[in-house]
Amino acid sequence: MARLLLEGVSPSLPGAESDLALAVFGDARVWRAGRRTLEVAVAATAFSVIVGAAAALALGLCALPGRRVLTVLFVLPMLVPPQIAALSWTGALGPSSALLNALGLAPPLGTPHPLYSPGGIVLLLGVQHAPLVFLAVRGALRRFPAGLIEAARLAGAGRAQVFGGIVLPLLRPALAAGTALAFIASIGNFGITALIGIPAGYTVLTVMIWQRLAGLGPAGLSEAALMSLLLAALAALALALEAFSGRRGRRFLTSGATASAPPFPLGPWRWAVLALLGLYLAAVLALPLAALVSTALVPAAGVTLSASTVTVANFVSVLFVQQNTIIAFRNSLLLAALSALILVAIALVMARVRLPRAARFAIDLPYALPGVCVAVAAILVYLRPLPLLDVSLYGTLALILIAYLARFQALALKPVEAAAARLDPGLDEAARLAGAGPLRRLATISLPLLAPAAAAAAILVALTALNEITLSILLYASGSQTLGVIVFGLNDGGAVGQAAAVSVVSLVIVLVLMGLASLAARRLPPGTLPWSP
Repeated sequence: MARLLLEGVSPSLPGAESDLALAVFGDARVWRAGRRTLEVAVAATAFSVIVGAAAALALGLCALPGRRVLTVLFVLPMLVPPQIAALSWTGALGPSSALLNALGLAPPLGTPHPLYSPGGIVLLLGVQHAPLVFLAVRGALRRFPAGLIEAARLAGAGRAQVFGGIVLPLLRPALAAGTALAFIASIGNFGITALIGIPAGYTVLTVMIWQRLAGLGPAGLSEAALMSLLLAALAALALALEAFSGRRGRRFLTSGATASAPPFPLGPWRWAVLALLGLYLAAVLALPLAALVSTALVPAAGVTLSASTVTVANFVSVLFVQQNTIIAFRNSLLLAALSALILVAIALVMARVRLPRAARFAIDLPYALPGVCVAVAAILVYLRPLPLLDVSLYGTLALILIAYLARFQALALKPVEAAAARLDPGLDEAARLAGAGPLRRLATISLPLLAPAAAAAAILVALTALNEITLSILLYASGSQTLGVIVFGLNDGGAVGQAAAVSVVSLVIVLVLMGLASLAARRLPPGTLPWSP
């Protein structure tokens, strides 16, 4: 990150002009992309806050049947990679939709695609990031003081008074945190803004940075660094506003036991709430995923799904014939496995010590900033050959792995730290007094007790790294493509059916990993995994 800032302040790469900052920031196209980034991010964040907070309140404060299943389903859109989400939605609503044509509901051929617009970007970003707000608010609801709402009721307060005077003030820090997370995720998103924005002619900063690097290569790196700093500044502003709002909201926090049961029985209204949640989940999950599978099962875009047109040729092609996709599967699985193993090993060591504030900041920063900033910073650091070895990592799997390690360390550390905090320190102290060294104590005490958390953390990292696109689209070269890159490339080249087939296989792997993580996390604190009850 320091190298990124230095390049932005004083460009040093070959071909960089001394007044490059003036040229970049004086370019109307850059400011137009920045304005569009803000427009879609603010609108999408508003959507995410409204939907995510409402769902969290419904599932966290109301006595609804099936809350566990609904929680998992509501979090799922966040776990669908953005490029796959965009591909699913475009296949669900366009005139060439295999599913809509089979149902006789497709728009006429030649009709503009309804999603190829700023509104389409806002909708998909809002759906993708609503779970971030949902998880932040749900976490706050878990810590609600037991009996506080009931005491207000007994004092004669109505539902509106309880919500406005108790619930909302207590949720303000969580709402601020969820809002900041959704905004930062929106400004840093590439998969949705590229697959929807490029056909719509609506370019945002992340896409412009990719276009500069794709078109100019390393010669455009200084410009990309300056534009990345704009994204970093927006993210820093969001975090600062979140911190300010959170501090103001914390004056309402109280201590005491946490609530153990939903305090709002809805009576017959619960079926209306369930119906609304079911309709939302059907619209954002069932319809796009059904369209994705339909697209993968027909021989070409625009072909109607029927018994006579169903084929598995796309799956056979991407899994066994096309070398590009085979290499992408191999690379992504390798990167996901290595990232998980390395980061969990580091997390197990970190969880046993009290990290200084500076170290904590260094771990959290790459995950808090947009991924584009991390990718450009990685290129800046490793573009030149390594000293002594005279080897450049630019365009290699090694550089993508390094970027993943920097980006996802915070993700691996959280479950392991949460489990380590529950360990009895007396066990370690007793072993130390008995003469056991640090390594033996780690192997015989800490590792067996932290194994479920370590497994859950490893799967969580692998789940995130498997279909990552924002880092890899900027760092890959021929032979180092990943699943995210190959889905984007196939769709961009018109091979929509093959892109859908790769996406379906990727989602199956995601669901398997989620199941394994859930099994590993059964003995962990509630909320360790995003989708855990």
